[in-house]
Amino acid sequence: MKISLAKPSKRIAYLGPVGTNAETAALAYVNWLSLETNLECTLCPYSTISQALEASAVGQVDYSVVPVENSIEGSVTVTLDTLWRLDQLRIQHALVLPISHALVSNAQNFNEIHKVYSHPQALAQCQVWLGQFLPSAQLIPANSTTEALQYLEDRNVAAISSPRAAELYNLPVLAHPINDYPDNYTRFWVLSTSVGEIGNLEAADRTSIKSITKSAKLIPGASPSNCTHTSLAFSVPANMPGALVKPLQVFASRGINLSRIESRPTKRSLGEYIFFMDVEANACQAFVRSALEELKNHTETLKIFGCYNVLSGV
Repeated sequence: MKISLAKPSKRIAYLGPVGTNAETAALAYVNWLSLETNLECTLCPYSTISQALEASAVGQVDYSVVPVENSIEGSVTVTLDTLWRLDQLRIQHALVLPISHALVSNAQNFNEIHKVYSHPQALAQCQVWLGQFLPSAQLIPANSTTEALQYLEDRNVAAISSPRAAELYNLPVLAHPINDYPDNYTRFWVLSTSVGEIGNLEAADRTSIKSITKSAKLIPGASPSNCTHTSLAFSVPANMPGALVKPLQVFASRGINLSRIESRPTKRSLGEYIFFMDVEANACQAFVRSALEELKNHTETLKIFGCYNVLSGV
């Protein structure tokens, strides 16, 4: 008797609906997974970035693919705030995609347009263009660029979305591209709670990493032995002179480069901040572990979100 074994299946959350840039990133990740593993994947759209992340945290899906930083508008703060709140999630990979925006509308010309809907990031990435060509239009935020398309039954309404979304929903494009800068890229994180192997570390190293990172959780192909980036965040005990200098010196003294640092409010009190950092180093290397151990002495709360690779060619 021939027994047929089904391929392992994974569910991937993203900011929907179908046609968003987040879905494009999720599809790119699925293509990469199909080359690296024998996994079959199902894409699961969610209405907000927070919902997509929470779905991963509670096990409704296996991975979530969410935007974290745009080259024009900077960080996607809802991703950072939610990740700080959800201790279960770890970054598995990062990928960077070019972003192109189109003005989609049933209007015949710009003069007919009174309202423009889109995700706040897209509106901000096109603000110069909007100021030049639609200076009187009301700009209205939506949960996603594709969700904005639902308002286009009104001829006086336009939406900013991806050209792919306009094609998928058979909607006319009035102008493309309309983003203010041609080199517009967004970095996405792939997050999961799934536990992977720590690689070929000695037992003592595995214990050390666990004490710092609350056990970095990885997937095949992202073992700490070949990771290039580590992302973390911390709060400081008090807002006082040198409170940030000391944590930064921990990395500077070891020649470790920080590719990003920014603050977000703790939401406890005005003037209190959480500091998010991307480190161009592998948290499993001895000198990085030493830095993280020392960093704990200068922080109130320290969270390591994962060590990972930035995928290329996806």
